[in-house]
Amino acid sequence: MTGGDIRLVVAALVGILLAVVMIVRGRLHPFLALLCGAFAVGLLAGLPLPDTAKAVQKGVGDIIGGTGLVVALGLSLGAILHLSGAAASLAKGALQLTGIRAAPWATLGIAIVIGLPLFFETGMVLLLPIVIAAAEEMAGPDPATRDAAKLRLIMPALAGLGVVHALVPPHPGPLLAVEALGANLGKTMLYGTLIAIPTAIIAGPVLARFTTRGVRLTPPVLHDHRLAIATPSRALSLLIVLLPVLLIAVGELGQMVPGFRRAPALVAASNPVIALLVTNLIALPALFGRRLREAKIQDAVWHETMEAAGAILLAIGAGGALKQVLVTAGLSDLLARLVLMHAISPLLLGWLVAVGIRLAAGSATVATITAVGIMPGVVASSGVSPELVVLAIGAGSVFFSHVNDPGFWLVKSYVGTSTADTFRTWSLLETAISVVGLALVMALSYVL
Repeated sequence: MTGGDIRLVVAALVGILLAVVMIVRGRLHPFLALLCGAFAVGLLAGLPLPDTAKAVQKGVGDIIGGTGLVVALGLSLGAILHLSGAAASLAKGALQLTGIRAAPWATLGIAIVIGLPLFFETGMVLLLPIVIAAAEEMAGPDPATRDAAKLRLIMPALAGLGVVHALVPPHPGPLLAVEALGANLGKTMLYGTLIAIPTAIIAGPVLARFTTRGVRLTPPVLHDHRLAIATPSRALSLLIVLLPVLLIAVGELGQMVPGFRRAPALVAASNPVIALLVTNLIALPALFGRRLREAKIQDAVWHETMEAAGAILLAIGAGGALKQVLVTAGLSDLLARLVLMHAISPLLLGWLVAVGIRLAAGSATVATITAVGIMPGVVASSGVSPELVVLAIGAGSVFFSHVNDPGFWLVKSYVGTSTADTFRTWSLLETAISVVGLALVMALSYVL
């Protein structure tokens, strides 16, 4: 490595460390901290201030323009499913069909299905209160084993949400990676699903048998709130949850049929923005009926949507700024050279970069955005499957959730674990998803 390369690496590390310190020690929102980190990287790497500012603006614009609509539409669909009671209807119905022994597997399946079209935090807010209520009923009277029994229902639900968030489009992180790396959306969804299911089983029901022993719960700080309206049917609720995934899958698979390549209707169906918009427009009248016209219903849906969207969009926009400054400074080209010189696996490299950003910034989506921004050169020079790089980065983006991750505190508040026990249960669960996911991606790379 030359002196310029070393300077660039040091600049990247210092900028990321500055963002971490501002988030963890200064208690600043990731939006401001990541922007400061981006400017620090540019200036320390030798970029003129005007060029750094242009890179920041481009990075924010690219992310908000490309992924912002998917995030906002996913959040609004989550609010509709939540406030209408559709998600609760699905979860309760599935749990009623299973006995106590099968309940952890039922919650895992419910989480994977409900989590498919939703942002992670939205899925957690929707699902955890339902699962916790079911766990209260099924845990039994013995105080010595009651908390562990409840957690053996709760942790599979978190595992299901976590794996689809990391590995399966149309979640914003994997979807952005698909676009940035030129991967095929249909193949990524297929490979991601194949990897997500065994990963969720290992990180959820299997791991929970060991991590939940001796954990004591306190009454949860957060509780569920939804509108008092008639609960929609389970069949309709399931259709709404699966509709965006079905539209994208039909669009992608339909174009594989001879004669239908680039058919306008199929291209439109496979576009995640169009799929989510259509689902929102169908879900509103289908789930709320005539009450949709009530101001109270409209205010509740859009207040819940915008409250979450503001913080998320600002954070991922700033993550895009940091990514673009790193690219403009030349880090992507540097990594591509290192892969060629030292025979580093591009899959392992993408995973390690995502892990580093995840540990530093806390956000899985920001970790994905930053990692994919500096990986295109590596993918182009190595010839590795871009779909597998997307999944490797997704796996790395959820590694070891800790105190700078808003999801850490959300889980702690909803579940009622202490900080130490949240590390023991939730943080280890996320780490298991990350490590098992990478192992399965590496194994799949030898088959494809």
